[in-house]
Amino acid sequence: MSTLAEIEAAADSLPAAEQQELLLFLATRLHAANGSLPPLRDISREQMDRWIAEDEAGYRRFRAAISTACLFVNPPNFSNASATRED
Repeated sequence: MSTLAEIEAAADSLPAAEQQELLLFLATRLHAANGSLPPLRDISREQMDRWIAEDEAGYRRFRAAISTACLFVNPPNFSNASATRED
């Protein structure tokens, strides 16, 4: 294995546990080679609150769309079963 494509293909064929082990190995090697971690992002509490509110609003829109779509796929049956019975 000498090309990155071959290495990526081999990594794809590994079970998930071994992929995680490989990832930790590579992260350790990269940290040792660079000597430092990337700088932390300075995210304000207000920005995080906005992201959470946007995410929750998106989730509510998604749930509303799903419930509306379900009405078209499985419309409610309002027929009266006893009215169609012949005596």
